[in-house]
Amino acid sequence: MNAEDPGRIVLLTASHRVAPGLLSWPAWQALHAADRVLCAEREHPQLPYLREAGVAVEHADPAAQELVDACAGGRSVVVLAGGEGSGPLTDGLARLAGSGRVRMPDLELLPGSYDLPGARFLDLVQIMDRIRTECPWTSRKTHEGLAKYAIEEAYELVEAIEHGDRDELREELGDVLLQVVFHARIAEEGRPGDGAEPFSVDDVAATLVEKLIHRHPHVFGDETAETPEDVRAHWLRTKAVEKQRASVTDGVPLGQPGLALAAKLAARVRTAGLDVTPPTGDGIGYELLALAVRAERDGIDPEAALRAAARAYRDAIRAAEGNG
Repeated sequence: MNAEDPGRIVLLTASHRVAPGLLSWPAWQALHAADRVLCAEREHPQLPYLREAGVAVEHADPAAQELVDACAGGRSVVVLAGGEGSGPLTDGLARLAGSGRVRMPDLELLPGSYDLPGARFLDLVQIMDRIRTECPWTSRKTHEGLAKYAIEEAYELVEAIEHGDRDELREELGDVLLQVVFHARIAEEGRPGDGAEPFSVDDVAATLVEKLIHRHPHVFGDETAETPEDVRAHWLRTKAVEKQRASVTDGVPLGQPGLALAAKLAARVRTAGLDVTPPTGDGIGYELLALAVRAERDGIDPEAALRAAARAYRDAIRAAEGNG
């Protein structure tokens, strides 16, 4: 070793969202080549796998100057970052380097593993599990008690889309996702006495994956689709086989808003090629039904159209009040 060589410090990080032991090849190379490997956490999840691979790890939490001294003479020291990161250590090293009084070792930040897309979803599931266990309000909620929030959050998401506000859209998508994760967490516990099998958010995701693959044979299978119309035809044929419905109205939720309900029924009629004239009668309800059917036929969402008109009405009201 060269006594004048200040050595090398490697700060090795690993995502807690990736299974321990799944490190990159550069990470394993750095670990095996190091003169010392240090870790402040005795229970670090990587430690059993490093020992199994023959890497000796010392339990140590050195200050910046101590670490610089440990590298003197050209030594290489790997510091395995803990769950809280290495903020104090890196800040200390930065101060030493900025002082100009210390000959610093080469410093490398080496990510040993990376988050995959969707990795933060794992954090959400873990947080939801803890809240369900420890929060007095959350721990008592049921599917039935949460149902109204799912409807409210869906409407707030629609409003964010109509506003065109990206920050609002991101937040409202999160609120809708929370409802899915919350209900899935409750479903893990089952229902005492009803014989229903518990299921988890993984089961929800698996069911959705299977459905998406099955309904996109032009992506995951041998069929072809050149236009959106071809895709829709595939989708409708697959759904018809899956559902085996006795009526085209089966599966249409009657609890949705009236204009949306009327438009959905009209869409089912049109898609099935049925010749069904909307009923007529006295009263505003039949007039609204006719308008909703006409809007659906013309490719207009009557609910969205009415909301847009209602917003214009709200603005007119505020203007009349002097609040415009």
